[in-house]
Amino acid sequence: MRFTKRMLLTAAIVPLVAGLSGCASSFIDVKKGTERVSVADANQIAACQSKGKITVSVLAKVGFITRSAEDVEANLLQMARNNAVDAGADTVVKGESQEFGKRTFDMYKCRP
Repeated sequence: MRFTKRMLLTAAIVPLVAGLSGCASSFIDVKKGTERVSVADANQIAACQSKGKITVSVLAKVGFITRSAEDVEANLLQMARNNAVDAGADTVVKGESQEFGKRTFDMYKCRP
């Protein structure tokens, strides 16, 4: 069997792209204090003070490989928690997702 340049290039690139897509979640910074940020439903924040709204986005595809929905959602939530800490919020509520890899979150201060 004879290997062509194209076959060798494909054999080299596919594992690289697959490896990068698996590592994409580790590129999200975890800020101190995010472990205290809760996720709530919209009906649970009546007594909370609004701290604003944030739209976050993460890498949804690496090359031609689409990342798993669970990994993308976990990254979006981590970014929302990071922003909540910066805004002085302790609770986030998932909002709209206009496209895969992008979501809006409302931020609230619910605890004293």
